[in-house]
Amino acid sequence: MERPPTTPVAWLGSSLFDLRRAPADVQDIAGAQLALVEHGEMPRDWKPMPSVGTGVFEIRIQARTAHRILLTVKFHEAIYILHVFEKRSRKTPRKDLEIARARLGGLIRSRSR
Repeated sequence: MERPPTTPVAWLGSSLFDLRRAPADVQDIAGAQLALVEHGEMPRDWKPMPSVGTGVFEIRIQARTAHRILLTVKFHEAIYILHVFEKRSRKTPRKDLEIARARLGGLIRSRSR
């Protein structure tokens, strides 16, 4: 069976650096889940994040620590990783939502030029 072509991943802001600072087990899980998305599949544990923007969802990673990857796949040319962070409380911190919103806004502005 032939796999669908992959969609490139574009890391916005410090998102790649933030993932690289995470524990190795989190990085491994993140890599596997992003590989699914690159091939047009949905990650195993995710939820939509309309509070950040239309077409944004989070990949939920539960290892020794909880981490989240906020991304959008609504643009055909790439999967845009908006923000990666460790989640320490039940509710997503406002600061992390604002970072993702700002990066999404910057992406949309750069595409309209």
